[in-house]
Amino acid sequence: MTITTHSLISTFTPPHHTFNHHHHRHHQLKPPLKPRAQLSLTTPQPPTSQPTPTTTGVIVIGAGLSGLAAAVRLHADNIPFLLLEAADAVGGRVRTDTVDGFLLDRGFQIFITGYPEARKILDYKTLDLQKFYSGAKVYYGGRFHTVADPLRHFSDAIQSLTNPIGSVFDKSLIALTRVRVLTQSDEQLLSGEETSTISLLKRIGFSDSIVDRFFRPFFGGIFFDRELETTSRLFDFIFKCLALGDNTLPAKGISAIPEQLAAKLPSNSIILNSPVASVDNSDSIYTVTLKNGEVLQSEYGVIVAVEEPEAVKLLAGEWNMDNFCSEIKQPVRSTVCIYFSAERSQVPVDDPVLFINGSGRGIVNNMFFATNVAPSYGPPGKALVSVSLIGLYEDESDEDLRVRVVEELSSWFGPDVAGSWTYLKTYRVRFAQPNQCPPTDLRKNSKVGNGLYACGDYRTSATFDGALVSGREAAEALLKDRSLVRAS
Repeated sequence: MTITTHSLISTFTPPHHTFNHHHHRHHQLKPPLKPRAQLSLTTPQPPTSQPTPTTTGVIVIGAGLSGLAAAVRLHADNIPFLLLEAADAVGGRVRTDTVDGFLLDRGFQIFITGYPEARKILDYKTLDLQKFYSGAKVYYGGRFHTVADPLRHFSDAIQSLTNPIGSVFDKSLIALTRVRVLTQSDEQLLSGEETSTISLLKRIGFSDSIVDRFFRPFFGGIFFDRELETTSRLFDFIFKCLALGDNTLPAKGISAIPEQLAAKLPSNSIILNSPVASVDNSDSIYTVTLKNGEVLQSEYGVIVAVEEPEAVKLLAGEWNMDNFCSEIKQPVRSTVCIYFSAERSQVPVDDPVLFINGSGRGIVNNMFFATNVAPSYGPPGKALVSVSLIGLYEDESDEDLRVRVVEELSSWFGPDVAGSWTYLKTYRVRFAQPNQCPPTDLRKNSKVGNGLYACGDYRTSATFDGALVSGREAAEALLKDRSLVRAS
């Protein structure tokens, strides 16, 4: 459930540090590259000066999940690189802020332990993953109904067989869908026959009641698409990951994931607060110019690892590109996430469960008490409430949305409960995910030009895992093209 901003091309204040490149030994007869000059990022170059370029092996633009994965793969083969990030920390869309002692993820984000690439590159134990209940509480008909994973919560699943969130037959179809996706490889699921998710659900035979009351809010919250027009390939892949793993939050916030990846890299290979102005190629020399006028050069190539709108801005019209579309499929997937604080005594449940709106009314799609899942998300004695909407609601102010959300959740939990919560912050994430409606290609070629590679969740599946896979594959494509792959 990713989501949420791998933004690179944005304005930030100049950083307050200098950078000295750490030399890496790599598996070639050619000696490691040496920087021609120290890269100073403290003072912009005068317009009339000609800055001396700093040279490295590979330049990776964007330190979100895909850029970090690319850098980790390069570092594994001791290839010299620089990782540029416009923001003040790594993570892109996968960021966490601390507000009044609470950990606020920038948008509703859940990490699924069943992601195959993540299992390979991340240390789950160190992330201290805190589990959600395997299922959901569906608000419908003025009360909550449980939908449970029968393999993890058998008694709850039996008791829920006759609730109004779908028929017994619907629940048997869920079991059959589980078997179907588990008997196919990830490659088969991501490249097989596709239709929209809603069409797939209808074709399988699910009733309108379970589609409207469960699938629209649950998978709509994952895709930020309540119409379920997203490709069935992504539905199948996520359904499989959910069957194989747990929904979790890292104890220190969702940003612990990119921070763990960054910790694998030499600290002086990452340059923050460094938005890029342009990427150029002349005589097989790849030049990246920062917005402050600094110039970097790469001998082997450039990996562009920013979110799709920023990649289009950066590359449009400058390169003769293959496998890169400069038209962004509309509408992009947006979300609003609103946080409240509460006294622990004002939390109506203790379970680490996701609440979803199956009523078909209101603006809330899903919500949960984050401190029920991970107590570390709030100070002692305090609770954190996370509420998610689908869409951007640009015509409504933060205050208008706050009022509507409190009023709506008062009907869920009672006005004495929801009315006692204290507003903390609103996040509006314009580009939470790319639009992945059919037709799609979730296995796009990383190489988009001579020495130019692109990666990100818009190149693969719009998941944490897709971003990680895309970054690794972009680095491997560059290594292969330059014959820099470590001998096995």
